[in-house]
Amino acid sequence: MQSKRELVSKDFRYITHATSGAARQGEITTPRGVIRTPAFMPVGTVATVKALYPEQVKSSGADIVLANTYHLMLRPGAERIAKLGGLHSFMQWDGPILTDSGGFQVMSLSKIRRIEEEGATFQSHIDGSRHMLSPERSIEIQCLLDADIQMQFDECIALPADRSEVERAMQLSLRWAERSQVAFSKLANPGQALFGIVQGGTDAALRRQSAEALVAMDLPGYAVGGLAVGEGHDAMIETLENVVPFLPEDKPRYLMGVGTPQDLIEAVARGIDMFDCVLPTRNGRHGLAYTWQGRVNLRNACHADDPSPLDLKSSCPPARAYSRAYLHHLVRSGEYLGSMALTWINTVFFQQLMAEMRAAIADGTFPAWKEETLERVVRNAPKTETSP
Repeated sequence: MQSKRELVSKDFRYITHATSGAARQGEITTPRGVIRTPAFMPVGTVATVKALYPEQVKSSGADIVLANTYHLMLRPGAERIAKLGGLHSFMQWDGPILTDSGGFQVMSLSKIRRIEEEGATFQSHIDGSRHMLSPERSIEIQCLLDADIQMQFDECIALPADRSEVERAMQLSLRWAERSQVAFSKLANPGQALFGIVQGGTDAALRRQSAEALVAMDLPGYAVGGLAVGEGHDAMIETLENVVPFLPEDKPRYLMGVGTPQDLIEAVARGIDMFDCVLPTRNGRHGLAYTWQGRVNLRNACHADDPSPLDLKSSCPPARAYSRAYLHHLVRSGEYLGSMALTWINTVFFQQLMAEMRAAIADGTFPAWKEETLERVVRNAPKTETSP
């Protein structure tokens, strides 16, 4: 008889179809569909990608979305979602879903928290109620949600931090990874996958130690966590260069909570396959659009009399049909349509960006594409923006 862990692993697989330098183009196969990589996952934190219908997210080109353990355990509750048929049915998304473990939100959102060996005790940012989140409970919640890709419970700390503190959190996260794997082996369904999270701040030796210990656990995939938390773009890229060589070539690599178009392009160039970030949706709600000519702040008065469309290269209808003057008016007037249109435009842009990267890798032109796109799309953008 096969073990539960063998059953869980057999329907989840990754394959690389092409490389261009360190950049990889491939596919992750899950029972709920194929994820084309490099992939950007729209963030549906509380079972919705803000300001978009699921049909719009799907039509943008997204193969997978992200939801969050911390938020869904607090409201409406994992057990409630399970009784209602699971997260896919609840939010009307039939493709793969990845769930974050909740560790980052415990660090960044909780009013009061205490980290101990058993787990994290924290006070809800919603109503002040007290909760305990351990590796076992995090995996239980993710299994109740029926997530296709689940993340180990980890401790993510803000940077910069003392090396002793970074090492303490990294070692704790490794112990929590082992407990997460045990819980997952007992609770997960066939075809689901558990990813480990490499921690260690910007310290190359700690990152290598974390990566090697996690790889020894033979998990289906590996994430690089603890970045975009204050270290800056250059330090993030250097950290990726220190970590990726120690991750398996036959497993997907996921950079958590990143990022800007520049971050995505530079990370793909260093062998990363998966990303998530709130920037497309959050910035859309605040009047900032990503276009193939660079970022555009529709709040600026220079757009008030501009009849030209926002972005003719975009495949998103409002980017081609609505004038910059109209979008400026919607944003300045606080109209919901402005947030909805710009969120849709940004979501499509990020998916088009990933599609262009996949095509450039497949035909071996990624280095030239990278330089041309960074010049054209990123020239007016700040180097790094962080997600919450």
